[in-house]
Amino acid sequence: MSINDKHLSEVERIKAASQGLRGTLLESLHNPVTGAVGEDDVQVIKFHGIYQQDNRDLRVERHQQKLEPLYQFMARLRLPGGVLSGKQWLALSDIAHTYGSGSLRITSRQSIQLHGLFKSQLQPTLQALDKALLDTVSACGDVNRNVIASAAPQGSAFHAEVYAWAKKIAAHLLPQTHAYHEIWLDGQRVTDTEEDPLYGLTYLPRKFKIAIAVPPHNDVDVFTQDLGFIAINEGGRLVGFNVCVGGGLGRSHNKPDTYPRLADVCGFCIPEQVLGIAEAVLTTQRDHGDRGDRSQARLKYTVDRMGLAVFMEEVRQRTGFPLSPSRPFHFETSGDRFGWLENDDGTACLTLFIPGGRVVDIDGGLPLMSGLDALARLHHGEIRLTCNQNLVIAGIAPSERAQIEDELREYRLDGLLGLAPIRTQAMACVALPTCPLAMAEAERYLPVFLDRLETLLSEIGLKSEALTVRMTGCPNGCARPYLAEIGLVGKAPGLYDLYLGGDRVGLRLNTLYREALDEEALLTTLRPLLLRFASKHRPGETFGDFVHRHDVLQTDSNHNHVPMKTP
Repeated sequence: MSINDKHLSEVERIKAASQGLRGTLLESLHNPVTGAVGEDDVQVIKFHGIYQQDNRDLRVERHQQKLEPLYQFMARLRLPGGVLSGKQWLALSDIAHTYGSGSLRITSRQSIQLHGLFKSQLQPTLQALDKALLDTVSACGDVNRNVIASAAPQGSAFHAEVYAWAKKIAAHLLPQTHAYHEIWLDGQRVTDTEEDPLYGLTYLPRKFKIAIAVPPHNDVDVFTQDLGFIAINEGGRLVGFNVCVGGGLGRSHNKPDTYPRLADVCGFCIPEQVLGIAEAVLTTQRDHGDRGDRSQARLKYTVDRMGLAVFMEEVRQRTGFPLSPSRPFHFETSGDRFGWLENDDGTACLTLFIPGGRVVDIDGGLPLMSGLDALARLHHGEIRLTCNQNLVIAGIAPSERAQIEDELREYRLDGLLGLAPIRTQAMACVALPTCPLAMAEAERYLPVFLDRLETLLSEIGLKSEALTVRMTGCPNGCARPYLAEIGLVGKAPGLYDLYLGGDRVGLRLNTLYREALDEEALLTTLRPLLLRFASKHRPGETFGDFVHRHDVLQTDSNHNHVPMKTP
């Protein structure tokens, strides 16, 4: 039985009946009886970059009051390469205060999420975004998601060329339905039935992610993507890309047939072949992905089921050309470099650590949003978002630098520079109270856990150790916990599975070490391992490499090591 003969999942039925992603969204938006959209529209609205959520902190209280859950929505921007102008940043800040929760959240895919939107505010929010030349098209749903690219702008001309390809890929793979304009921007209905020329009537089996990395920095974690491109620089010019296929981190508790997987390097292409390859890989997944079981629907499972060689032969037939042998490359870092850095063109950039990616003014605390707004009003260049949830003020002219440093001091943002690396390298997903999938805290709990861990490191002489810690409230992997030296994956309220042994450049998955630990058990488990590392590690050896060298982990031979070697 072929994959297409299987019983289709309920989401496939909803997509097929959605009339080009329209569903009954207009009726839902104008239904005054509930703050939610219709049951099927919960799936359809994702393709418009919006998730329906509710405030889980208030569920019990509202139930006792015989009220429905406090439904609200999150809208995510489509921002190829994570680049904004200062004017667009200020527009987002205004939208967040007018319609949302008064905060912006930088995501791990170089985008921004607006939280706390009520149903009546969705249309004015998206119309305000449109006025700022921004949109949320395809930021969610079973389509190609936001195309990410290295944020580091030091090699200005080279990075600009790479960023241009991120924009081209995003435009080439953008869904063509007119539903977004009709529903949110008061457009005219064009047609009753609309089959997307690339995606068809039912789009992809699951989400699809693309990244472009610029060695020696793997700040996009390129091997975790469905499709990755590694930019090859020869003599200061972009000669092409190594092509990586089959990455993805999501898994499910108690489902051993779900697993994280790192992509394989499959060959090299010249820049002019990039769009053809991107389309061929996407349409191969469209036609061969599992539409019956969504837990098996990501491209990584399609690759493993078909076999990499067979999958890539299908890609070759669709492009009409083979890939060339991959070119040498080398990664040295996966994190962000904070503070001031000089660009090739005489300008500078300033990378600021954004705690949890959350941009908000805290009462009695750091006025982060106000400070960034002040910088955006002052700065005439770009603002770039990183895949580690931080922010880069890019293209700073020498004449601007003193003013920017004054603003940093005035709003106390200079305190975000020089923090301990264990904090600046850490990352968490949103989790509670808004994510419906969260089983445990993440964004709200990570600072608390880091306080305890930082105290432990100081006690054993590892205060300056740049450990990577990533935390998620569920096993879906949004903060990429399966790459961290210490990964914490939510199992239940207050309980986390502990993963150990990732490296610091994104070439190795970590391994499950202990299950369902509370805070005290996590620290008790980590203490002897860190003590052993402090006394026995080699010069320059990382904690992740140390636990592998000392056979601390029970290694899974199937999926816990990168299935490729860098040349």
